[in-house]
Amino acid sequence: MNTRTAGGQSNAALMARRSAALPRGVGQAHPVFVERAENAEVWDVEGRRWIDFCAGIAVVNTGHCHPKVMAAVAAQQARFSHTCFQVVAYESYVALCERLNDLVPGNTPKKSFLVNSGAEAVENAVKIARAATGRSGMIAFGGGFHGRTLFGLALTGKITPYKVKFGPFPAEVFHVPFPHALHGISEDDAIAAIEHLFKSSIEPTRVAGMIIEPVLGEGGYLPAPAGFLKRLRTLCDQHGILLIIDEVQTGIARCGRLFASEHYGVEADIMTLAKGLGGGMTISAVVGKAAVMDAADPGGLGSTYAGNPLAVAAAHAVLDVVREEGLAERSDALGLHMRTRLEAMRSAHPSMVEVRGLGAMTAVEFCHEGDPEKPAPDVANALKDEAARRGLLLLTCGTYGNVLRVMVPLTIPQAVLDEGLDLIAASLQAIGA
Repeated sequence: MNTRTAGGQSNAALMARRSAALPRGVGQAHPVFVERAENAEVWDVEGRRWIDFCAGIAVVNTGHCHPKVMAAVAAQQARFSHTCFQVVAYESYVALCERLNDLVPGNTPKKSFLVNSGAEAVENAVKIARAATGRSGMIAFGGGFHGRTLFGLALTGKITPYKVKFGPFPAEVFHVPFPHALHGISEDDAIAAIEHLFKSSIEPTRVAGMIIEPVLGEGGYLPAPAGFLKRLRTLCDQHGILLIIDEVQTGIARCGRLFASEHYGVEADIMTLAKGLGGGMTISAVVGKAAVMDAADPGGLGSTYAGNPLAVAAAHAVLDVVREEGLAERSDALGLHMRTRLEAMRSAHPSMVEVRGLGAMTAVEFCHEGDPEKPAPDVANALKDEAARRGLLLLTCGTYGNVLRVMVPLTIPQAVLDEGLDLIAASLQAIGA
């Protein structure tokens, strides 16, 4: 095997350079440097092949270097790469907003605009909610993740590693439990917590918005119960609160529909999108009811790089590929296959207490002795590391770090998918989980 890059460096040598040049706060799940990637496989600088069950944290839903996405970016690059949309506009930005307005669930007329990242989309959603309601309070959920900016962190319901040392955070953000039957939190418990919040901490007439991921991402790949979002919709309507659905990770076919909220039959007042929208290019969007979105004054929204023309071209191609290749339907099939395989492994591995997911968003929670009160991050991390030794890239998540999450590109060939699942099975056996 070739163990050197063209420049004569190995993964280890590059890790040493990284350690010297970057602050330690920038984490890295695997000590690997990529040389090239295609669909669901990457090759590192030493020539080793890896199966990718991370997809850039659910970003390359259309696979690494999808030919149509790459061609769209190249074609745009030949024309122009940047003008700043707020200075000199371009039609492709407007056309993408028109597409998103048509695609987002609900019959209410929509408007949208583009920004750069999931966190930036969330920040702007909060700004719009405050402008539209004249209120300041926000409600979020335990385990939710909404970005690394200070307000995004204030909304995020997971301390380690995201919030440690970075406080104080913006005020008037309140957290309530996210329902999870395994850990004894029902829908009724979560609704009761909101009602209690209205009695003890903030009156509902001072709450601008309530933000929720339909499936918790960093919180453990935990889908909301079937009727929960409708109950939130009713509660928000009752009190004039805007419902913000964060589809940064769940959107663009990741959960078996173009948007995960389609499973729940709920129309958001504001929706945030990012990750899979750009197919690897940096882009995010805020989409919402037109009357809500028009609340900000001219110049109140925007960003120098927002809606970069290369990223816009990629997003158009991604939406084309999702439709043409039936990736929402494939996501459903992938998820069913993965969860069936993983469930079959549970009988031999008592630490696997729950296999769950929605569409291709799939996870396994590990607890010692099968007890939900004894989270086992050591097992989840041992499995991740053992799988990596065998050539499979995985990530963990969850409030306690005890959840293994699987984020395959939706274009993954069946043979590669099964090869990766076989490696998980072998790794479980090797670590004696």
